[in-house]
Amino acid sequence: MDFRFSEEQQAAVEAARAVFGGVAPDGVPSPSLVPGAVADDFDRALWERLAGADLLSLLLDEEFGGAGLDAIALCLVLRESAKVLARVPLLESCAAAAAVQAYGDRELKSEVLRRAGTGELVLTVAAHGRTGHDPAELAVTAGRDGDDWVLDGVQTAIPWAHNAAFVLVPARTSADRTVLALVPRLHEGAPLDGFALAEQISTAGERLGELRLESVRLPDRYVLDADGAWPWLRDLLTVGTCALTLGLGTSVLGMTSDYTGKREQFGYPLATFQAVAVQAADRYIDLRAMEVTLWQAAWRISTGAGGVLPASGDVAVAKIWASEGVRRVVQTAQHLHGGFGADTDYPLHRYHAWAKYLELSLGPAAAHEEALGDLLAAHQLG
Repeated sequence: MDFRFSEEQQAAVEAARAVFGGVAPDGVPSPSLVPGAVADDFDRALWERLAGADLLSLLLDEEFGGAGLDAIALCLVLRESAKVLARVPLLESCAAAAAVQAYGDRELKSEVLRRAGTGELVLTVAAHGRTGHDPAELAVTAGRDGDDWVLDGVQTAIPWAHNAAFVLVPARTSADRTVLALVPRLHEGAPLDGFALAEQISTAGERLGELRLESVRLPDRYVLDADGAWPWLRDLLTVGTCALTLGLGTSVLGMTSDYTGKREQFGYPLATFQAVAVQAADRYIDLRAMEVTLWQAAWRISTGAGGVLPASGDVAVAKIWASEGVRRVVQTAQHLHGGFGADTDYPLHRYHAWAKYLELSLGPAAAHEEALGDLLAAHQLG
């Protein structure tokens, strides 16, 4: 079997490294030093460079100006972005555009996809439900009224919601089906009737949005009502989050290696002490486990390959390792850095804050362990 990435996927990695190579993880104020958000907007200059390198259209077909690549390619680029804590809605916008491409009608695709691929149109996804602990698809209701759909409900912790043109919202119908509604933030320059967005702040200091929908009306073309659209999008978002934790953890372990290799105690570098080396080795093993489970899950999503369990089982395993692994990596890094880990002039505290957000994003390890248990109970093995 050939486990190497394709030439196109490797080319995406090289393009991503060229774009992210000059990004400083401390380009905005520290979340520890400001009472609100670290910035009002994401990194627009970086967003334009990503668009110029054709990295916002990776998942789009050629007819929409894209490269026609898969979830693996997106995860490779996301891994590079997280190494420098890139402040861009890369995962959310690409995933939402991919859902429109897979499940939207021709009119919606023509309206959205090419503009999303060039970065002109920014998309995000409401994936955390009403509280962050309940299923996202149960937080909003959707019902038909003539040729329109009417939405009511609340979604919390939506990344980049204040800066996106559209929010893709899962919603439940009276027939107990889940649809995806592409909700515009503005209509003719003014907020959409019944659309209200409140500010929330993540542990990383980024602006999130609490979205309230009160009898919001949408034309039929803005609602994706195909079966399986939301589970597919949720799995793509989850493996993308796993890729972000892998990139972040890789940078943190590299920082720890550099620090312990230079910092001396009793006349010797810290890295030469057995207790330090063993802890670093354990975290290296965590990263390798995070990596192999990520690529397994991304491969299942990209190819549709069968398995003993549905692809969601591999996604759950990847998220379990990502959540627990990144937490252990940053905690060990803080321990081995001593006081430097909390120094706001040193970037490790930023990585720790981002890691906590990613650990809990789209469900902590325990939630995915429960989901995996349900799958194992429902599918006879052997």
